[in-house]
Amino acid sequence: MAAFWDSILKSPAGAPHGNWQRYAVDETGWQRAAEALANPAAVLLGLWADTLSGNSGTIRMALLDETTHEIAVLELACPDGTYPSVGRQHAPAQRLERAARDLFGLVPDDAPDRRPWLDHGRWGTRQPLGQARPDAAAGDAYAFLAAEGDGLHQIPVGPVHAGIIEPGHFRFTANGEAVVRLEERLGYVHKGIEGLMAGASLADAARLAARTSGDSTVAYALAFAQAAEEALAVEPPTRAVWLRALMAELERLANHLGDFGAVCNDAAFGLMHAHCSVLRELVLRAADTAFGHRLMRDRILPGGVAADLTGEGRDAIGAMLDEIRLRLPKLIALYDHTPSLQDRTVSTGWLDPALARRFGAGGFVGRASGRAFDARRARAYPPYDRLSFEVPVLEAGDVDARVWIRIREAEQSLSLIAQILNGMPDGPLVSPLDPVSGPAEGLALVEGFRGDILVWLRIGADGRVARCHLRDPSWFQWPLLEAVIEGNIVADFPLCNKSFNCSYSGHDL
Repeated sequence: MAAFWDSILKSPAGAPHGNWQRYAVDETGWQRAAEALANPAAVLLGLWADTLSGNSGTIRMALLDETTHEIAVLELACPDGTYPSVGRQHAPAQRLERAARDLFGLVPDDAPDRRPWLDHGRWGTRQPLGQARPDAAAGDAYAFLAAEGDGLHQIPVGPVHAGIIEPGHFRFTANGEAVVRLEERLGYVHKGIEGLMAGASLADAARLAARTSGDSTVAYALAFAQAAEEALAVEPPTRAVWLRALMAELERLANHLGDFGAVCNDAAFGLMHAHCSVLRELVLRAADTAFGHRLMRDRILPGGVAADLTGEGRDAIGAMLDEIRLRLPKLIALYDHTPSLQDRTVSTGWLDPALARRFGAGGFVGRASGRAFDARRARAYPPYDRLSFEVPVLEAGDVDARVWIRIREAEQSLSLIAQILNGMPDGPLVSPLDPVSGPAEGLALVEGFRGDILVWLRIGADGRVARCHLRDPSWFQWPLLEAVIEGNIVADFPLCNKSFNCSYSGHDL
């Protein structure tokens, strides 16, 4: 491990905030941290901008030491509105820097990619979260990267797609059927969530966080609640903590079952999709009975939970577990013993394990390519520190491996749900949130079904949200989708895309 990386995490000069450290650095320190990201143990967790009174802004980045799972947040004041580009040293930072520039106007010096990212020139304003200025909403032309050679042609797909998936544009350059380059254009579902959060009460901000990505509403609500509780030094009741984990595992199980079938559907095996949809529906109905909402939206709050588990809810979840345990093994055997499925999924969309590590890919994308990181295990937040579960990891890195990780994680969720039901303590559901005596910060890293979700929160002296940054795992997975499709045929893109199942909404917030 590089000496600087080691020193910045261990230095007593860092300001402790719960279970992470904050460091104010100068440009030299910022650049050396960017260089340290070349170390295999160093992971970029996030990079975001902030505007504070008295200067032109601040840029921050969160770093993870993957050997010790310690987190450091570096902050650099940018009085002239610029900072040394991290993306120049570390490619996973490039889209984050482009987004920070679009929203706040902070410019990364010597950035390798200076094109806008979220801003499509249709907001009617520029830098809406920084020193905003009006701008005619005419739409900007976007310069896609060039690929030249004999026989190459382009295939534009989207942003409007068949079905009900969210909007995103995919620009393929192909030689016959073989994909030479894929470039993504996202940002079509930018909702301004971080802007809406500024000045909001914690209760309103929690509702916004839960709407970041509809399939991860529990995970986002949990991450926001943990960040707020850390900032306010509040400990939620033990029963609430266990109820949160129950909701999180129900959400994970429903999504993995849905994805299992959806990947098979994109391999023209609709039968699996139909059966998996039935199982997913069983989970959603059990969640509705137990917590009054199929997606369990707004059931997790800073300080605790808004819904308890009744006997009826416990029975519904227990019946769901019995039914899925009976039916899922047959579907797994069907997947494993169907040559037409294996022909489509094995060796398709291969993700190099080294690239997965470099991008800090989380969830089934990372774990199918050998990266074992799971925030539930690495950060050991309760009640997972008291539960028995495995983190499945494979090295194959193809569509088939990403399917198998989902299967194994669904099995683990079935076990975790049973453990939670058996071990859940009695007690209150909410701890009071005392008024803040001054500005406070909190950070949380929570494992969603798609991977680790980062939330950084700054609360002002008035108790309202001054700044909140939410980083979806898709930020580091979307670029990898561009990499895995190269050399595959165009017809396999839906299969590769579904095996990643990146979030548009979570990325475009």
